[in-house]
Amino acid sequence: MISRVDGRGRILIPKGVRDSVGLSEGTLISISVEGDSIVIRKVESAADRYYGRFKARRWPEDLDEVLKREAVRWSD
Repeated sequence: MISRVDGRGRILIPKGVRDSVGLSEGTLISISVEGDSIVIRKVESAADRYYGRFKARRWPEDLDEVLKREAVRWSD
């Protein structure tokens, strides 16, 4: 399939291609250069990947503080 780059640098990914790889509005993608090719890959968000896998006994008062504390603990 051939698509054209518009004046703002955008391209249209044809519907058949989007459907075949499961791209829809809001899907995260990574864009990289390999030689003289542009490679677009679908990326699953971490939130989607781990959704429902962990259960919290209690939601923390300050999530930022919990994350900072855990980051320090992991680095020790």
